[in-house]
Amino acid sequence: MDNKVDCDIRQSLDKVSSRMRRDYSESLRELNLYVGQDNLLFRLWADDGITQMQLCDHLKCEPPTVTNMVKSLEQNGFIQRKRDEHDARVMRIYLTDKGRALEKPVDIKWKQQQEKLLHSVSEEERLILLDLITRMEKNLF
Repeated sequence: MDNKVDCDIRQSLDKVSSRMRRDYSESLRELNLYVGQDNLLFRLWADDGITQMQLCDHLKCEPPTVTNMVKSLEQNGFIQRKRDEHDARVMRIYLTDKGRALEKPVDIKWKQQQEKLLHSVSEEERLILLDLITRMEKNLF
């Protein structure tokens, strides 16, 4: 493939990624959240009461990164940490009512971002795009 085309693809991916992250970040700030914290909350909405290590595995983040996210979310009253009933060495993370109430607003913001990104892309093109991005992801990981 022509090197210019490769370069154009890379630049376009960088632009799309950067713009999506910036737009999504701005919309999450309205909920007092930052990008990344939403993924942590999505995990808790699916499986409340998991450990910080499980969050690290799920988010593919180092423990200090997850600790900082947990502290911030806890300070904002979205989650709480509790010792495991059977093993006091283990801390489990639980949603508060305030954290549970964020599920629908975050989901709406995520869907709005998706629609903005894919507005002019047909269903068939979306399937092709998903296949291409999945292959690119496998190349990197």
